[in-house]
Amino acid sequence: MSKRAIVHIEIPAKDRQEAMKFYGELFGWETQEFPEMLYATFASGSVGGGFSPVGDFPEMNLSTKPGDVLLHIESEDIEADLARIEERGGKTVLPKTEIPGIGWFAVFEDLTGNHLALFTSNGNEQFPGQ
Repeated sequence: MSKRAIVHIEIPAKDRQEAMKFYGELFGWETQEFPEMLYATFASGSVGGGFSPVGDFPEMNLSTKPGDVLLHIESEDIEADLARIEERGGKTVLPKTEIPGIGWFAVFEDLTGNHLALFTSNGNEQFPGQ
């Protein structure tokens, strides 16, 4: 089995503007805001990521609180990976979902209860911040 890279990291932020300024000034990360997605991205020089909103999102069966950092792992076949995760005792939290113009992601829960994500690019564009 080939090793799979972590391709995106999400850090919850109560205030995107404050997070963009804080990390930009502290580490020199380039940031870009996507207000229509309630999201901002950062480019760290290695793995990029984003600042996700804090709150409850019942339409997606998700809740994000401070400390819920989410790693996105590359996947060539999200549905197959979710099936393998469930066969091994993990759970699907959010099934394969489109990120318009970028690709697809899904969120799963591991055996400890940690949430992680799978990501597949649409081939046209990398995840923002990459």
